[in-house]
Amino acid sequence: PHCRDRSGGRVTPILAIDPGTERSAFVLLHEGRIVRHGLQENAWLIGFLESYRFNPIKPLLAVEMIASYGMPVGREVFETCVWIGRFVQAWQPLPVEYVYRREVKLHLCGSPKAKDANIRQALLDLYGAQGTKKSPGPTHGLKADEWAALGVAETMRDRLERKAA
Repeated sequence: PHCRDRSGGRVTPILAIDPGTERSAFVLLHEGRIVRHGLQENAWLIGFLESYRFNPIKPLLAVEMIASYGMPVGREVFETCVWIGRFVQAWQPLPVEYVYRREVKLHLCGSPKAKDANIRQALLDLYGAQGTKKSPGPTHGLKADEWAALGVAETMRDRLERKAA
């Protein structure tokens, strides 16, 4: 199934993950809207991904991928890589795309030196304010790493739109 994005083009729904060592953030974009988001234990997220085999809506999975910049890395980076592999395995045979943090920064902010606050502001400008509990906005309830997952989803949405053009 396809949905319409904000520009009127046809794109696939996107489930984006910002992976972590114990917990990972996710955002589901469908019809140009954030329809589900969360920060969950990785084991829970594996089950969530596996459940999509039975869901009539088959989003594209977009996972933020680790990149090497020639610097030494620690245990957390390798553990995150293991979880990325487990997420991809749980998703099979559905399609997966990798999105690198640098690509997100360049797409949303035009600079590889952008910080999390810059990315969050760019996403607020694009999607709209969080609003209040009484009057929720399109990004209501997003917090912490969920913003990074939304950045992955938006970058993937744009990548798909450019491929279709």
